[in-house]
Amino acid sequence: MKANRSIWPVCAGLLALVFMSCMNTGKSKSIPVRKQPFNRDWQFCSGDTAGVSWHKLNLPHDWSIEGEFNKDHPATFSGGALPGGIGYYKKEFNVPSGYAGKQVYIEFDGVYMNSEVYLNGKLLGRRPNGYIGFEYNLTPYLNVGAGNTLTVKVDNSQQPNSRWYSGSGIYRNVWLTVTGKVHVKHWGTYVTTPKVSKDQSDVHAEVEVINNRAEDRKGVVRTIVLFKGEKVSEKEQTVTLKAGNTHLVTDDHTVKNPQLWSVETPALYTLETEIYVDDRLVDRHRTPFGIRSFDFDTDKGFILNGRQLKIRGVCNHHDLGALGTAVNTRALERQLEILRGMGVNAIRTAHNPPAPELLELCDKMGFLVMDEVFDMWEKGKSRYDYSLYWDEWHRQDLIDFIKRDRNHPSVFIWSIGNEIPEQWEERGAETGRELSKIVRRLDDTRPVTAGMNPPIHTNNKDVTLQFDEPATPNALAGSGALDLIGYNYAHRTYLQHQINFPETPFIATETTSALATRGYYDQRSDTVKRWPYRWDQLFLDGNPDNTVSAYDQVSAPWGSTHEETWKIIKKHDFLSGMFIWTGFDYLGEPTPYVWPSRSSYFGVIDLAGFPKDAYYMYKSEWTDETVLHIFPHWNWEPGREVDIWAYYNNADEVELYLNGRSLGKRSKKGDDLHVMWRVPFNPGTLKAVSRKDGRDVLVKEIKTAGTAAQIQLEADRNTISADSKDLSFVTVSIADTTGNFVPTATNRIEFEISGPGKIVGVDNGDPTSHESFKAKNRKAFYGKCLVIVQSAGTAGEIQLTAKSKGLKPQKLVINTTRNRNEKD
Repeated sequence: MKANRSIWPVCAGLLALVFMSCMNTGKSKSIPVRKQPFNRDWQFCSGDTAGVSWHKLNLPHDWSIEGEFNKDHPATFSGGALPGGIGYYKKEFNVPSGYAGKQVYIEFDGVYMNSEVYLNGKLLGRRPNGYIGFEYNLTPYLNVGAGNTLTVKVDNSQQPNSRWYSGSGIYRNVWLTVTGKVHVKHWGTYVTTPKVSKDQSDVHAEVEVINNRAEDRKGVVRTIVLFKGEKVSEKEQTVTLKAGNTHLVTDDHTVKNPQLWSVETPALYTLETEIYVDDRLVDRHRTPFGIRSFDFDTDKGFILNGRQLKIRGVCNHHDLGALGTAVNTRALERQLEILRGMGVNAIRTAHNPPAPELLELCDKMGFLVMDEVFDMWEKGKSRYDYSLYWDEWHRQDLIDFIKRDRNHPSVFIWSIGNEIPEQWEERGAETGRELSKIVRRLDDTRPVTAGMNPPIHTNNKDVTLQFDEPATPNALAGSGALDLIGYNYAHRTYLQHQINFPETPFIATETTSALATRGYYDQRSDTVKRWPYRWDQLFLDGNPDNTVSAYDQVSAPWGSTHEETWKIIKKHDFLSGMFIWTGFDYLGEPTPYVWPSRSSYFGVIDLAGFPKDAYYMYKSEWTDETVLHIFPHWNWEPGREVDIWAYYNNADEVELYLNGRSLGKRSKKGDDLHVMWRVPFNPGTLKAVSRKDGRDVLVKEIKTAGTAAQIQLEADRNTISADSKDLSFVTVSIADTTGNFVPTATNRIEFEISGPGKIVGVDNGDPTSHESFKAKNRKAFYGKCLVIVQSAGTAGEIQLTAKSKGLKPQKLVINTTRNRNEKD
């Protein structure tokens, strides 16, 4: 294979930087750069052109999202109706001669799926699981002082292998680690806080140190607890490191007056490990962690740092909408920011190990995480899914998952499975006990659960419509394997939990499954619909255009509306909390419909990141921020009766006006979560006023919009980093001549861009759209669409222009800046 020497200087420079950073002598305090991103200057070709047509790209990369939607793709509409196939990646790089005697590793955070990795033609390993990270030792096959070729084969051709959109390729980050022969092992630190109080905390550190030398060596291992860069505690011990062996070093620290990690104040500490051999610093490794205590109580629910806290969670799949599954830190951060605005404090990683960046963000931003590892065990759910590899790989994948994630303070529950078919059988109980034993051996500080549907059956047909008749009791729930009983749906059984499971606390692992299309409303709104009628029967009713009313009036038959489940959870302390299915719409699984729908309706927020109306119900219940949200829009046929809903809080009542005339006051009664008026449409202005003790709290207006006349652009951030990764998400709205939002607009918007940036995605939240996410245009969907702009590697000014026939164009400037310490 002919080397592409044009990229050698870039890679050689990076590797030389890593090497020189590791060449510290004496007890130097400079930090060795042991781990660097290895994402730039790869080449890719799809399986049908292997070895013929390569093109250059940077990782992470999802090739499926670049394809065309088609009902005949083997992933099916449930998998997003996008192509899979086989792809090849290669990276050619030079290694400086100074690498002699060093250890060099390559780490992949995730490759979907069935990856094979080769260095200079030598197979390093195979990994079928598309969600777990893994590391290979390059050292034995590395050409030091010469060229090297790293090749990765990715095989996502056997489909369906997922119940949702999986993406394809090296879709997470890749890292290069360079160390001395003696170093901290991969995922080799474990930090716990056995005793925590406001006055003092114990910090227990375990460090695995590996000696790859041919002879025993004496070394000094120093562990340092840091807070905001300042030393809090330090321990040091001399150890004998046996040749070719791993040595476990343990230290116990005391932290006075600790800053506790919580959802409001997510304080982070760092365990820094230094290893000295012959008075030379040979490795320095950093492990972020948090100090917090928590417990689940059968009566009081969840307690964090001594305070009761209701878990207000959402489940999320791993795709990022128009970006596909290619991980991007800013895109993840935006999702969390939007969720935080609604009052969410917890995430369930449905149904697989998440990207490390998600957990890092949750650590920093103060989100709790239910970290989930498997969607199936031995029995499959799709023809080519992970069950095919279960026997050979599940132990290793579970071990790697726990060791990778166990230092994150955000992680507070391990989930070993979701709706596992074996849950009803003794084999499921056996497997549950096996998995839980592995988890507890590696981390006994967090409870283990599984999402069961449901944990127990009753003869009440309203509990679940997933089965023809009540099944046998759930073997997994009664196995003793679980520390928490995880309920997927079955909200009508929640109040019997303390009778059915008196010694095991409750968690609603998955709830609701309400359905909605942003911006669309059926009249009338005071009837509840369960679509489809059964999970295993084709749904032939519904709306002809595959829409679902955005009033909170439609759910899947196994679930509930948003209000139904929350009304139960909020009332009882022993109900520790809930995880809504889902926070965001996701690609694939378009319940209740089939093709031409290709993405879900479950999200509280649509695929483009635009909140649906139910978002504001949660915001009114889950935050202290004053809320008044009225809907729907006010563009209808003359005389048509329209239901007007209002979500509100911090007020006694809401009064609604139409063109200055009062339509009456409404107040929530009992456990009501909204108020409603039925109003014949008459063009003009709807005005809602919320009042407390007779005083106005908030005023909101909705006006009848005229013909679409202009485009409005609003960036979530007008200044981004010039690092070739950062993103600005630009909301495109259609307005009339006076600036009123046009809620029914479907204009096609064309985008042009100049300056140091590019368009990397477009979307509008329409679950039926077959337009490419990678186009430079998009139709508005109920008045809105989205364009995603990514920075280049230079600072400057990006100018985005949006145009549409018959509309006044709009321009937006996004500035890019480069910090001195930024690395490519």
